[in-house]
Amino acid sequence: MQTLKNIKYLLIVFFSLVSIACSRADEDEDVLSQEDISNIILNVKDDVTGIVKTYNYTVNAATNPVIKLEDGRTYTVEAIFKNGNEDETESIKSAKDEHFLIFDFQGSEIELTREDDDSSTRTDGNKLGLLTKWNVIKTLNGPNPKLELQLIHDAVSVSEEQSGSAFGTAEGGETDAVAVFGLSN
Repeated sequence: MQTLKNIKYLLIVFFSLVSIACSRADEDEDVLSQEDISNIILNVKDDVTGIVKTYNYTVNAATNPVIKLEDGRTYTVEAIFKNGNEDETESIKSAKDEHFLIFDFQGSEIELTREDDDSSTRTDGNKLGLLTKWNVIKTLNGPNPKLELQLIHDAVSVSEEQSGSAFGTAEGGETDAVAVFGLSN
């Protein structure tokens, strides 16, 4: 009889823990976890030729796309976030005060300027980085040149300033998504 009571007690505790662990009621609806973003797309327009090339990073893919850039050129770059066929970029804009992009150009010398309009500029004045201008000084400026792009959520504070090879910093918060793009000439 005591064993049956112990089993009953353990089952109640188990199901209570499972229901608490699985509950997302206290989570913000706009949180875009890595699972909710399947693709991060960069539309890279050469400002001289006007030609736009699309680079599609697929989460958990075996290979990363390689962005071809010419030294001395300027590019206008639009970032798009997708979950399957659904565009999540508007969700990011609608919660713009809770998001921020960090562009880390490793092994390259690229200057970045954020070109966002009011729809993707936070109330603290920082621009998200959904639209940027890249001034390419030297694409291949070290081993394994790449861009690591991070979408940060709920940072305590953010800054557009450059820190090392990264454009943008965030204090606190969580990473909603990370994409890695190779860089080449």
